[in-house]
Amino acid sequence: MVERHLAKVNVARSNRVTRLRGPVYLLALKIMAVEDYQNSPSPMLVSVKRAYNASLVLEKTKGVDRSLGIEYMALGLEKAKSAILEANTLDLETSREMAVPELILDWLKLTSERLQKAICILQRLAELSDPIERLMNAPYQLNPGQTYCQRMPLGVIALIYEAFPELAAIAAGLCLKTGNSLIVRGGMEASHCNGAIANTLQKALLEAGLPSGCLEFLSAEEGSSIRDLVSLDQYINLVIPYGRPSLIQHAIESSTAPVLKSAMGNCYLYWAPSGDLDLVRWMILDSHESVPDPVNAIEKVLISSDRKSSSKVSLFNSLQEKGFKLRGDKQLVEEFPEHLTPVEELEWSTPYLDKIIAFKEVDSLSEAITWMNRYSSNHADCLVSESYQESRQFAMGIDSALVYINSSPRFSRHPKGGESVFLGMSNQKGNRLGLIGLETFTTMKQVVQGDGKY
Repeated sequence: MVERHLAKVNVARSNRVTRLRGPVYLLALKIMAVEDYQNSPSPMLVSVKRAYNASLVLEKTKGVDRSLGIEYMALGLEKAKSAILEANTLDLETSREMAVPELILDWLKLTSERLQKAICILQRLAELSDPIERLMNAPYQLNPGQTYCQRMPLGVIALIYEAFPELAAIAAGLCLKTGNSLIVRGGMEASHCNGAIANTLQKALLEAGLPSGCLEFLSAEEGSSIRDLVSLDQYINLVIPYGRPSLIQHAIESSTAPVLKSAMGNCYLYWAPSGDLDLVRWMILDSHESVPDPVNAIEKVLISSDRKSSSKVSLFNSLQEKGFKLRGDKQLVEEFPEHLTPVEELEWSTPYLDKIIAFKEVDSLSEAITWMNRYSSNHADCLVSESYQESRQFAMGIDSALVYINSSPRFSRHPKGGESVFLGMSNQKGNRLGLIGLETFTTMKQVVQGDGKY
């Protein structure tokens, strides 16, 4: 199907020829060129406007054409694998010379497996039915007439991210599937790889016959500041920052456009008196296995004071054998000084984004719930308990987007089954709380169909 469509795509090219008419004419041309340059909008504004114009076209584009564009992007990435990985190697070498933190280097390192997963996600998105064509019952009816709801695109999405080169491809697939245009602005540490991926995707979209501006790439080196970008709310409908808390906070404080906060780390687990030790150990270890960004990694564990010391020691030993650094509150450190180091107060509300776990002893489930609601990131919190009553109390009391009971919170962008493709997690109430998927990039309009009578 792709090959047949490629044959139908015609790229129009036109050349303008200017005749020289002497030195006076040349001088006038130079003056006009300088004036045009001084009065012209910034390259970033040009890109944003181009994305806005593309969004107006995309919202009227058929779902089959958008899906074809996603297929082209997947094929493009497949063909450009070697070049993209070479660009990533160059970024890694440059970042090490610049003493970029190890955390960012882990996020930056694009393996063949990571890139292939992004390609698989695009292929899966291309297979899904068009989310924009779905109709739903309205929550209320307006008489006389029939009222229903239909999904529609948001318009222009801006993704601001540090490292995670493949994230642009996944976001591009989600946006194109839902009829949105995308602006990506990566960090300087991944400039070569980000540029290679964006260039590959842009070529694929043009080959698919989709409008220029479906995907706009802003380079950090060219002076496209985050502050200037997120203040263009007349064109941008949603900003999604992805990375460390400092980046997310900067985007929130600078933006005049709506911001969807992504959340990562600082998830809590409460180990109830009836909770199984092996299950606790597995949930903690498994939650850290999501590579490269353990979004739902359990970093804090609240332990019931009724738990025996032997079971605590067993858990500490097994985690230390897996390379985890363990910290604890004053009481636990005094009891287990050979396993735990003291935790600072600020750490309870701060994600480690590393293989570090802090432990605290609590007297009851109610105390655990109160502590989690105050200090956790409120996007994924866990319970290990054999008590149905405790599980109900926990599910009703925890103020988080996702609650896991005797189940690993491990995050996956492409879990098996259904239409499960996710960019990340959000802990933001009032916008999209929970998993960031296809629905996140759409909104609802209500249609009232009358019978023509008055």
